[in-house]
Amino acid sequence: MCSSHQADQWMLCPQCDLMTQLPPLTPGSKASCPRCDTTLVMKWDEPRKRPTGYALAALFMLLLANLFPFVNMHVAGMGSEITLMRIPQVMVSVDYSSLATLFLLFVQAVPALCMLIILLLVNPVNLPTPLKKAMARALFQIKTWGMAEIFLAGVLVSFVKLMAYGDIGIGTSFIPWCLFCVLQLRAFQCVDRRWMWQRIAPLPALPAKPVPAISGLAQDLRSCSCCTAILPVGQLSCSRCGTRGHARRRHSLQWTMALLLTSLLLYIPANLLPIMITESLGSKTTSTIMAGVVLLWGEGSYPVALVIFIASIMVPSLKMLAIGWLCWDANGRSKPHQDSERMHKIYEVVEFVGRWSMIDVFVIAVLSALVRMGQLMNIYPATGALLFALVVILTMLAAMTFDPRLTWDRVSTQTKEEPGIAGK
Repeated sequence: MCSSHQADQWMLCPQCDLMTQLPPLTPGSKASCPRCDTTLVMKWDEPRKRPTGYALAALFMLLLANLFPFVNMHVAGMGSEITLMRIPQVMVSVDYSSLATLFLLFVQAVPALCMLIILLLVNPVNLPTPLKKAMARALFQIKTWGMAEIFLAGVLVSFVKLMAYGDIGIGTSFIPWCLFCVLQLRAFQCVDRRWMWQRIAPLPALPAKPVPAISGLAQDLRSCSCCTAILPVGQLSCSRCGTRGHARRRHSLQWTMALLLTSLLLYIPANLLPIMITESLGSKTTSTIMAGVVLLWGEGSYPVALVIFIASIMVPSLKMLAIGWLCWDANGRSKPHQDSERMHKIYEVVEFVGRWSMIDVFVIAVLSALVRMGQLMNIYPATGALLFALVVILTMLAAMTFDPRLTWDRVSTQTKEEPGIAGK
């Protein structure tokens, strides 16, 4: 076996499985895979102080955002004001506890928990090593589900929708929430996975001498999906973090297609059934996703109508098509190298845009909590909103279960890339 010191210099790309040798990095630079351009390592100056400052500030802003009124609305002499915690309370009161749970988890609990874990892991806190490993595993698994910034976008869309009915104003906690969204994103950016794991436990020794510029699978090596350690291909449990895994995700395509087909079956009723019920002066009006887009377009709110159309109609549809294409392509053999690069770019887009389809669900949550005007006007969520939220969640899971390395496995092991990686 090679020494653990040498293990610091090597890494298998988590996206394309290319064995790469890490160059010396200066503060503020990063190292990227020469084949798929995935960022492998980032070196920050003051790697402890930066995430600590951002995470502490983010948690403080989150506290302020929950203490004071968030937004308000005035219609015909009547007023309504809500706090962030009022939103899930309204969801529960109208028998939509599931939407309330999703809001609390994705918008509040997951971002707050991630900030707390970052604070505990980047600083010299005296915690048992098994607990630190468990927290690090949780951090990199749940951070994708934090949707604070998507909720903020939903609030802004809600403002445009409600301007036709009355005066909309922001409360004391609105600015702290905006700052929280920015600060928690910066905290994530300043934490390098490899650096954090190095603080928790040292890398295991390399099982064999790595050969650069070819895949790990061709060398009987695999990468731990959690801590990036290089392991023998037959070793199921990582000796560093304890995560179980295989050289490729088992039954990746089967799981992806099963989730994709389920989301497709739910997507049809999610678009046909109403997502929102508007009650005005005793009369009820139901609205589907497409009807809301048409209404906004007819009222002249073209940018917002486009945002809703893209996020709620185009993105889910194209994402499902793209995931299906990725699965079909991953079964192919003897494809050109350029095709793998194109499919990898499609995968990156799918992974990035998937969460943003939740905008419409958050719009409904804000409208339902804010528009409570007695006999004058009330808005309630409908079944379509829950179905659409499930579609977004299932498509996100489908993208997560897909193994992007499958698109590169058909590339010849004798690649033309030079050894090493590009430092930026």
